[in-house]
Amino acid sequence: MTVVTAERIATADQAVRIAAELAEVFAAGAAERDLLRRLPHEELDQLSASGLLAITVPAEFGGADLPPSVVAEVVRILAAADPNIAQVPHSHFVYLNLLRLAGTRAQREDLFGKVLAGARIANAQSERGGATVAEIATVLRPVDDSGDGGRGRVGGTVRGRGQVGIAGAELDGTKAQRFVLEGTKFYCTGSLYADWLAVLARLDDPQGISGLEPGEYVAFVPASEPGIRIVDDWDALGQRTTGSGTVEFASVALVREQLVARSGAVRAPTGYGAFAQLLHAAIDTGIARGALRAAAEFVRTHSRPWFEAEVEHAADDPLVVQRFGELAVAVAAAEATLIVAGTAVDAAVRPRTIADDPVGTLEGDGAQASIAAATAKILADRAANEVSAAIFEVAGTRSAAAEHRLDHFWRNARTHTLHDPVRWKYQHLGRAVLHNRPPPLHGVI
Repeated sequence: MTVVTAERIATADQAVRIAAELAEVFAAGAAERDLLRRLPHEELDQLSASGLLAITVPAEFGGADLPPSVVAEVVRILAAADPNIAQVPHSHFVYLNLLRLAGTRAQREDLFGKVLAGARIANAQSERGGATVAEIATVLRPVDDSGDGGRGRVGGTVRGRGQVGIAGAELDGTKAQRFVLEGTKFYCTGSLYADWLAVLARLDDPQGISGLEPGEYVAFVPASEPGIRIVDDWDALGQRTTGSGTVEFASVALVREQLVARSGAVRAPTGYGAFAQLLHAAIDTGIARGALRAAAEFVRTHSRPWFEAEVEHAADDPLVVQRFGELAVAVAAAEATLIVAGTAVDAAVRPRTIADDPVGTLEGDGAQASIAAATAKILADRAANEVSAAIFEVAGTRSAAAEHRLDHFWRNARTHTLHDPVRWKYQHLGRAVLHNRPPPLHGVI
């Protein structure tokens, strides 16, 4: 992996401007990369070097501490140019948010510092084989450290980025400090490009050796750690260059300081799930805008008018004009709702504690953020799929020629919008309206 020196971004305006500049560069080769499945290593190094991947690092650790609404706008801009590139850092931002919410100060200092220097985090979360996607078979097993005082540590070298290892406080010799990680993950977006993997695992400790609470933990592991095998086997019809393949973990050694309990973020009204969903909505909204732009350009420059329209140019066909108006409304609605959702998520994740919130608005803000993000996701899903399919409807037979590569918008939209079903978003919205029931706290709404 290429060594990068990351710039420091200080303001929202700066972040949006840099995103727009990069989007212009990324758009030029997006269709060809998709067709040939040319992995965007160089482009992602540019993204890292720009400083955009560090914009959520809290100010106390040297970052810009920009809110979710700005991250969503950056992602939307990038997705309109190349939704593959825009999806790669989704998990990066989500797991930085987990660190902010549930990590120790030592963990935050260490990993936030690495991200400020250009490091990238990818997810290793989803699995196959369980009855539902919520079942986690990957396990963390404690190692009995009674023989060495519990002072085992691991380290490694991230490809081209120098020495790694999460710094921590002095280890407690009365509890297990070392663990092994075992399991296989799928749909690990960004794993081919990552310096660190955020691995969701279940603690397997029936004897209580670890001293940790039972439940799910996220292990932050260097991607080059011995025992990790990253497999380039992602073969979906769309989002072909996101690096969303398989990652295998065979007796991977960890220390306690690499573990963050997931419950602290997802079992409280922190806005954790709403933030993740906001970024998914931003990707789909960006695809919709990119598809609309491509359709308009093709109709202006390539399409022939239908003879019954009795016009010289396809762009003057009143039925084509009408359809573009309908598509423009769908895209504008998705973009406007994304802004509203961004504002709601900003309110839910702003630094506060329960002690500062005696009237309970913290919980209310979390629920409203999830509802707003769900609404944005529904409209983004609808716009991305409708507009990307309508390219061929409005542009005519010529648009189906492989040389124009316009199908990548639909393939990307169809693939990414499968991430989580919008039919359940409608359920949660309906229950909120009819029964004043807040959405569940499970991290994906």
